[in-house]
Amino acid sequence: MLTFIHSPQSRSSAILTLIEEMGIADKVETRLVSIQRVDGTGGRDPSNPHPEGKVPALVHDGVVITERAAIMLHLTSLFPDSGMAPKVGTPEWGAFATWLAWYQGVLEPVLIFAHAGLSHPWLAGTFRGPEAAAARLRAALERGPWLVGDSYTAADLLLHTPYVFFPESMPDDDLIRDWVERCKARPVRQQVLAKD
Repeated sequence: MLTFIHSPQSRSSAILTLIEEMGIADKVETRLVSIQRVDGTGGRDPSNPHPEGKVPALVHDGVVITERAAIMLHLTSLFPDSGMAPKVGTPEWGAFATWLAWYQGVLEPVLIFAHAGLSHPWLAGTFRGPEAAAARLRAALERGPWLVGDSYTAADLLLHTPYVFFPESMPDDDLIRDWVERCKARPVRQQVLAKD
């Protein structure tokens, strides 16, 4: 059994969008929880199985899976015919997995540090900065309309999200702006946004 732990208008909205894009909403129970919000509202929900009381979380037969990249890898591997990831074992799947890991390990921290006004030689040496991140995105988008070539995948779904939540972090780059707008305009995203 699959149970998706969700709080509206949060990081878990990307997973809700993925579930809808994959056409698996009938196979995944969605359970709403409250969370502590950045603005201080809300609070930890004791029924939330996430070890930190955050979202998203996916419970698969009693095993708790957290972090958007991990949940995306898990769901796209469970439902390989969904069209939201390349076939496991292909070079394209390796690129897909790289983008998800890069998002969690580099892009999101870089944009949060910049948004918070944090800078330090260790941060720059480890993660680089927003300009280097934008250059990497641009290089991929120059090769294809999407991050992993000709098809929209969960990588595009995940990696465009910070530019929606932090519009001031949007690079001054027409190619990246166009990609973000194409991701935002997807019909399923619009439907989830209206429900969420």
